[in-house]
Parts: sequence; C-alpha cells; structure tokens
Amino acid sequence: MASINLGKGARVDLGKVAPALKQIGVGLGWDANSSDTGFDFDLDASVFMLGSNSKIPANEFFVFYNNLQSPDGGVKHSGDNLKGAGDGDDETIFVDLTKVRADVTEMVFIVTIHEAQERGQNFGQVRNSYIRLYNKEDNQEVAKYELDENFSIETALEFGRLYKKDGSWRFQAVGTGYKSGLQFFVDKYIS
Repeated sequence: MASINLGKGARVDLGKVAPALKQIGVGLGWDANSSDTGFDFDLDASVFMLGSNSKIPANEFFVFYNNLQSPDGGVKHSGDNLKGAGDGDDETIFVDLTKVRADVTEMVFIVTIHEAQERGQNFGQVRNSYIRLYNKEDNQEVAKYELDENFSIETALEFGRLYKKDGSWRFQAVGTGYKSGLQFFVDKYIS
C-alpha cells in the first residue's frame, strides 16, 4: 500500500485504507532553519485524548514529555528530543487502538516550542515539519502531512487528529497555528 499524502484539512478513513491497523506510530519531524537565535530549538509533541465532550477524562490522558503513557496503555510517547537534529522522526507517539479507552473518541496531536517567547523562536524558523502515521507492526507508512505554510508568529501547532466516526478511526491533517504555548491547550482540553 502506498502512503497517502494529505493536504491541510484532508481526512483519511483508516478503517478503509488500512483495515488491519491496530498499532500506529505517529511520527513528528522538523528541522530548525540556519538562523541562530542563540538557543537550540526544543519542540515538544503532545497528545490530548478526548472524550465526546472534547475534554480529557483525567489529567493522565494528556500525554507529553512529563507523562509518557496514558493510564489505559493506549498512548505512549517516545520521550523528549531536545534538539530535533538528524533525519527522520524527531518524536514519536505510539497508539495501540486495542487499548485506547472506549470513551476516548479523539486524539489531538500538538507540537509546541519550549520557552518560545524567552528564546525569541517561532515556527517560521522551522522547516520540513510533518506528521506521519505508520503501521508499527511492519513500519509501512499509511499517511503523511507536510506543513508547507510559513507560521512566522506561531509558537504552537495543532498538527493533526485521530478521531472515531461510525466505529472507524480516521485521521485529519489540521495544520492550525497558534501564538501561544502548551498551557493554551491544557486550558482548552482539561476541565
């Protein structure tokens, strides 16, 4: 199966394109531009596991560098990559659809720049940003969304979301930028 390249806002029904998919790797990658702010770029991937009310069922369903696994074992974070150097995925979030709690109907994937204001950094200084979904069992890429916009003032991005509709998991490439940090999403998704 060939990987599907997604544009902003595009959706793919994983139940149709990869019906056997149960173990998903969500790889996020980026490169910092050569312009030097005096600091390394520390981008952080996070996922909010939401119920039908668009809120997390408990704080532990916010998976990020300080909470690497959801209580149901359905989402695991690879850990914080402090520099984003090298080729390939910089941070990975693993999703086991067989373990995700039944009342979790959506997972929102966010990338923020750590201490962006203090370091004078934004996503306009980052290039080659992408989110990709692959089958963890055979490493076959299912879908990929490459951000091609210039987010010159944004310091946080909603890359994409996995959501359940009509009993099937789907993925949407979102690509929305925000001039805020991780706290904005914490306030939005934690009741």
